[in-house]
Amino acid sequence: MKSAEGWARLREVPLFAALPDDRLRRLWQASVPRRYDRGEVLRAQGEPAEHLLVLLDGRTAASATTSGGRVVRFGAWSGPCALDKVALLDGAGHTATFTALTPCAVRAVPRPRFMALLDDSTAVRAHVLRLLAAQARAQQHRLTDAATLPCEARLAAWLLDTATADSQVALDGSQRDLADLLGVTRVTVNRALSRLRHDGLITGFEAGRIKLLAPELLALRAGRGGG
Repeated sequence: MKSAEGWARLREVPLFAALPDDRLRRLWQASVPRRYDRGEVLRAQGEPAEHLLVLLDGRTAASATTSGGRVVRFGAWSGPCALDKVALLDGAGHTATFTALTPCAVRAVPRPRFMALLDDSTAVRAHVLRLLAAQARAQQHRLTDAATLPCEARLAAWLLDTATADSQVALDGSQRDLADLLGVTRVTVNRALSRLRHDGLITGFEAGRIKLLAPELLALRAGRGGG
């Protein structure tokens, strides 16, 4: 990537969208380029968060391992975006292990530069506060769903939330990975997928890409109907 065009790519990252050109240039110059192949770990859970990882290209998944050895998956993110901003705020280490699902191009912004942005830029500070509020709300919804909704409803909700504009959902990993994300077993998620396919709501999950055939009926399965 050419340096002349690289700094402007930072504007595609929501966190930096409101920054003027001169701030983006300085941020680019202060950051360190990194590239990761598919399967490589960008950062490990608990590792000191010394840089803000700005994912410019590629897709990465986040997961954590509990004290009991269970893997919990939080989802996947595509560039351009900034990863794990919370870890830089509390200084307690990265909240998850970030693994490249595709080749990834990253700029690593030193933590002091990120913290200075929070102090100096109202727009950046407001963005981070909105993000934290959204994460807290989403976590509350996930906990409520896990406690009250059956697997099929959680799966339907995840499919609706993940689908692209053309109603496609790419399975970044195995059904085991999806089961970990939903907090169920692989057998349970396979049965739920099979029921949705049998009922004509989805197709194609064996090939790693699901097509939603009836989003409005999926919404009913997710408990979002009745409007």
